[in-house]
Amino acid sequence: MNLKETKIGDTVTVVRIRGEGAVRRRIMDMGITKGVPVTVRKVAPLGDPIEVTVRGYELSIRKADAEKIEVEGK
Repeated sequence: MNLKETKIGDTVTVVRIRGEGAVRRRIMDMGITKGVPVTVRKVAPLGDPIEVTVRGYELSIRKADAEKIEVEGK
């Protein structure tokens, strides 16, 4: 399952970040790394962006980036 498929209010754990180069590095620089719990707070009406809470702060990420973040449920 990827982060884009996660429902609002669910907390999941990051398993893997797909992608390479600058895209992967940018996601990791935002604090989304393997083993980190992420809670989906809101999703914009058209699905882009997605607001999540990670490491104690709120973060908005694009739908395309959320598809690259593989997660597992509780």
